[in-house]
Amino acid sequence: MSMQPLRIIFMGTPDFAAATLQALIDGPDEVVAVVTQPDRAKGRGKKLTPPPTKIIAEKAGIPVLQPTKIKTEEFKNGLLTYQPDLFVVAAYGRILPPSILGLAPMGCINVHGSLLPKYRGAAPIQWAVINRDKEVGVTIIQMDEGMDTGDILLKSSIITEPDETAGSLFTKLAQLGSTTLLKAVKGLKEGTVIPIPQDHSEATHAPMFKKDDGCIDWHKDAEQLEGLIRGLDPWPTAFCFLNGKRLRLFSPEVVYKDSDFDPGVVIQADKRGILVSCETNCLQIREIQPEGKKRMPVDAFLCGCSIPPGTQLT
Repeated sequence: MSMQPLRIIFMGTPDFAAATLQALIDGPDEVVAVVTQPDRAKGRGKKLTPPPTKIIAEKAGIPVLQPTKIKTEEFKNGLLTYQPDLFVVAAYGRILPPSILGLAPMGCINVHGSLLPKYRGAAPIQWAVINRDKEVGVTIIQMDEGMDTGDILLKSSIITEPDETAGSLFTKLAQLGSTTLLKAVKGLKEGTVIPIPQDHSEATHAPMFKKDDGCIDWHKDAEQLEGLIRGLDPWPTAFCFLNGKRLRLFSPEVVYKDSDFDPGVVIQADKRGILVSCETNCLQIREIQPEGKKRMPVDAFLCGCSIPPGTQLT
């Protein structure tokens, strides 16, 4: 393969993809077009908001495509006009049809936020935090028609912090993914990257969450609940109910001690947090977001409200 700059079409949408796009723009190859999801209405005002990748592409003067349908002949022919050598995909949000997978001579490669074949699917980073994984990472794969089933080109890993959240890990793996992607593209150009088939028998799945998945069941071990709260921070967030009102939970810490209280009962609430009895051990919650209010330290909440010992969280 010639060492001439590759003509790359990038497909990606959220912040995780934005870091990879920026790395490609700053790298030795040419991003000739960016494909991203349509602008979405966000916030209470339902203001139409462009994806992060669109903002970066427009700033760099790169054409942006935001198709509502990607299986049409018109869209495929439009992509061909850019004469791409390679497609790079990162959290685009749609399954690519075979008609696109085979368009470029070097095919399509994907930046996935897990150490495949572990955590195939839409929410690998959240599931890694929920399961309290110590080692996490990114995988660059040659895409095929399956969901994250393609041959592995390159992997990179890091060790998580004890207080890791999905939000903090998103940022770290976005950066790791961008640097690993550049190495993989360089290796493809030089012929030094050898695709390795995944061991499908070791595959696990990471489906996307719904808002109700964050509802806390106090009849679980405190370690499980700590992982769930961290893994759903910042979205969709874990929550319980205090006096019938939703209470979002953040910054948990396992307290390894037994309690005589039933699961979900407050043992004490002070400036250190809300200490809650679980099925096994206890959980200290240090930040909360009361219904209709902003996220705050428990200490700030207790200035205006009290949570006496024995209060039942549901």
